[in-house]
Amino acid sequence: MLDFAIFAVTFVIILVGAVLYLYPSSRRASGIPGLNPADEKDGNLQDIVNRGSLHDFLVSLHQEFGSVASFWFGGQPVVSLGSVKQLQQHINPNQATDSFETMLKSLLSYQSGMGGGANETMLRKKVYESAINNTLKNNFPLVVKVVDELVGKWKSFPDAQHTPLCAHLLGLAMKTVTQLALGDRFRDDTEVISFRKNHDGFVNLIFLLSCYQIWSEIGKGYLDGSLEKSSSRKGHYEKALAEMESVLLSVAKERKAQKKHMVFVDTLLQSSLTERQIMEDCMVFTLAGSVITANLCIWALHFLSTSEEVQDKLYQELKDVLGSDPVSLDKIPQLRYCQQVLNETVRTAKLTPVAARLQEVEGKVDQHVIPKKTLVIYALGVVLQDSDTWSAPFDPDRFEEESVKKSFCLLGFSGNQTCPELRFAYTVATVLLSTLVRQLKLHQLKGQVMEVRSELVSTPKDETWITVSRRS
Repeated sequence: MLDFAIFAVTFVIILVGAVLYLYPSSRRASGIPGLNPADEKDGNLQDIVNRGSLHDFLVSLHQEFGSVASFWFGGQPVVSLGSVKQLQQHINPNQATDSFETMLKSLLSYQSGMGGGANETMLRKKVYESAINNTLKNNFPLVVKVVDELVGKWKSFPDAQHTPLCAHLLGLAMKTVTQLALGDRFRDDTEVISFRKNHDGFVNLIFLLSCYQIWSEIGKGYLDGSLEKSSSRKGHYEKALAEMESVLLSVAKERKAQKKHMVFVDTLLQSSLTERQIMEDCMVFTLAGSVITANLCIWALHFLSTSEEVQDKLYQELKDVLGSDPVSLDKIPQLRYCQQVLNETVRTAKLTPVAARLQEVEGKVDQHVIPKKTLVIYALGVVLQDSDTWSAPFDPDRFEEESVKKSFCLLGFSGNQTCPELRFAYTVATVLLSTLVRQLKLHQLKGQVMEVRSELVSTPKDETWITVSRRS
């Protein structure tokens, strides 16, 4: 009788285990509270699609299951962290967190390292960051020149003219990034604007259009799975990617032959990276640098247009620190309120709402164990709206508090953890604000609603308009 009881209990345990294994809807990702997979193959992909974006999905996930929650992306369990406290527990033992460019490389199916393990990956990352820093130092006057051209154009507008922020600032960002990344070929944009059919102008146009299409598909198509389900969209994406890679390889060969040492690609050419790796890093910087810079500038000017008080306070700091002189790299650290404006812009707009890393070793957050090789999402868009940490609405003064600065630094938006593309964007945005605010006032259009589209980087859902007027 005892033998039969043991057999029966054992059989029940095996049966339950088999059911849990064969029917994934009965499983929890990593044993952490969260969603069961809705589909054997796609996991919770349709739930993400139904919510409209990964960010919106994560908001609802954390509302239902708390600050540590799980779901399934395809057949892979995912753990999402949605509060500063939980992120701190996960980040501190793992200081070498994957940065934005590493996540983008993963989506592009590029290699993060140099082919030889963690040390080579770190070395390549240092080369990449050094290339961006050197490029800014060597070409800072060019950034000022490009910004001056845009501000001069805006000064010529009549006071009542509606100015499209997205169109103008995406152009500013792409012009700045392509020139600083790739050099002379992208220095004269008149051919692109006028669509003249000489070789360089046509290549530039194709390059910029490809850049826009690739980012759009990465931001939306890859994250919600729709790209894989549409052969025509995937075909257009792959064609755009191939065309852009061809241009980047061509530029690298030209610059290598010319032996110039001024822009991003030149620094990479002086390293031990292969031709393919140089092309990949140029692709990541061009894509991420353009989009993050454009949207940081768009959101900053939008929020400034909504607050005359913030504009006036920023104007006073700029006059006190710079007087009538152009901004310089050594003066930027003195523009503390300008930094606060940009920090609050990133927070309020949820500029980069998602980051991710693969759990290298088994970890623990609160009482939850995160197994090795689990994908961990940092739900930054959720964290940046947490009412326990931040109070709405747009308020740059909050960043005078050390505790707030520390929380922001922890999230990777300042200090040593900042991704290099965001540091680049901060520099360009500071030049823009320091030039623009000293000459013009920004005014919001009444009745305009600023809706957010959150993908890899939050963007306005529609074109955003302001008007400008000269300062007396």
